[in-house]
Amino acid sequence: MDHVLKKYCPRIEFDSYEDFRDNFRIEVPEAFNFGYDVVDEWARVEPDKRALLWCNDAGEERTFTFTDLSLLSNQAANAFKKLGIGKGDVVMCILRRRWEYWVVAAALCKLGATIIPASLQLTKKDIAYRANSADVKMLVCVNDSYVCTQAEEALPDSPTVENLVIVAGQREGWLPFDQLISAESTDWQRPEGEEAVTSKDIMLIYFTSGTTGNPKAVCHNFAHPLGHIITAKYWQQVRENRLHMSVTDSGWAKFGWGKIYGQWIAGATIFAYDMDKFVPSKLLQKIQDYRLTTFCAPPTMYRFMLQEDVAAYDLSSVENFATAGEPLNAEVTIQWEKLTGKKIREGFGQTEGPVLLATFPWIEPRPGSMGKPSPLLNVKLLDDNGVEVEDGEEGAICVTGLKEAYPPGLFVGYFHDEEKTRESVGGEYYNLHDMAWRDSDGYCFFVGRNDDVIKCSGYRIGPFEVESALVEHPAVVECAVTAAPDPIRGKVVKATIVLAKGYEPSDELTRELQNHVKKTTAPYKYPRIVEYVDELPKTIGGKIKRKLIRTQDGVVD
Repeated sequence: MDHVLKKYCPRIEFDSYEDFRDNFRIEVPEAFNFGYDVVDEWARVEPDKRALLWCNDAGEERTFTFTDLSLLSNQAANAFKKLGIGKGDVVMCILRRRWEYWVVAAALCKLGATIIPASLQLTKKDIAYRANSADVKMLVCVNDSYVCTQAEEALPDSPTVENLVIVAGQREGWLPFDQLISAESTDWQRPEGEEAVTSKDIMLIYFTSGTTGNPKAVCHNFAHPLGHIITAKYWQQVRENRLHMSVTDSGWAKFGWGKIYGQWIAGATIFAYDMDKFVPSKLLQKIQDYRLTTFCAPPTMYRFMLQEDVAAYDLSSVENFATAGEPLNAEVTIQWEKLTGKKIREGFGQTEGPVLLATFPWIEPRPGSMGKPSPLLNVKLLDDNGVEVEDGEEGAICVTGLKEAYPPGLFVGYFHDEEKTRESVGGEYYNLHDMAWRDSDGYCFFVGRNDDVIKCSGYRIGPFEVESALVEHPAVVECAVTAAPDPIRGKVVKATIVLAKGYEPSDELTRELQNHVKKTTAPYKYPRIVEYVDELPKTIGGKIKRKLIRTQDGVVD
């Protein structure tokens, strides 16, 4: 039990958060490789250990052991090698939640190649930008008409791309993945010498979906999966041989957070539901029918599931509910606990690293709080001079001590951009530019992005507090609070709101919501402007584009 986990963590059981904070360690080997040291290692010590249970909306279902995935990834590695893929080559994958993603990811690790996980929503311009920024040599895409068409149209502007591989079907000009690997040997030897991979080689590139400008190419090395031991074992609290589900597409860093790395190191079985689109009732049904043990989803999904009759579903098998991606409004976790008997444990982080703050097992969740800092990353709240702030004061969330010991899991820079890398992680600490404050018990509370904080009539107003107050009202499903121009005050608080079923915009409702905020938080924080919309503008990654709303309203940052 815990065989793989114990190889990298001298100690895995702790008596308290303080014990965990002071004594948790990860030992990073010089040549850690997820394909060999996790997938193949589990296959060696427990050949029949279940790794993946996959299903989709078409009624298909498949179960894979680690042995299955070890052999399939060997075949894929042999096939990709024949296509010229080797150590350091970059491959972009647009595979939704197809089971083949896990095979491809393990195969590319074994080859020492670098993988770019990418979204189904990318346009030909997005694909070409990524291909040229990272010298992409091969595309592996799901059989989706939109995805394949965008990829084909990007090819004339993507000269480094040599091969197109298609998964789950056939298409002219593409190499079918199943045919590619079916004739290949299941034997594969770990490369040695110059082809051997070290923990410092680049394994992953995530292109962050910024609200403005071109996305940044965030690089993670081969030690990155080890950082997610914290994410899976101690925040999501996955259990060995039990089903864990994180709701995310393979194109996002959240997939790495919740559907492959830390979970497999800890020996959990990944439950993958390849949904055509998010339908709250279908997701609740899957949780019930498959008797999941741990579950993680973005706050927005919890909010929409709460629009359903949650009490009608048997969710009693779930021992731990978790969330990340956006701040979790207190009202959501309060209502979820009323209906399920369990709190939602929040985690906080970025594409650039594993979970940084979380409600770990020894911490009682507090509505509205992200929890406490991860022991792996030495997280502190710092002022503009790099000095730690006092309890109750706002500070920037920072990963400190980089010069002393660079933590596994944290990104190692931006691809082909030494200057930006040096600015971000070349000093004593990495500043996320997210603001938070800490209470006297050490719990941290999110305020907002530094540039999202509203300065109005001499006050600093964090948008998250106002948003949390609004979503307590039954009329509000989700909202974005931003600054809007005002001729007298300079800037005022504006709320852009998506209404729940059964509610319609009206002056009366606006006044009701404004009064609700005045009673829930400090009166000066209430939104003087309220706009109702069908949906909020979001990045490809699902984050609200508050800056876009400000720009449309004429606010100059």
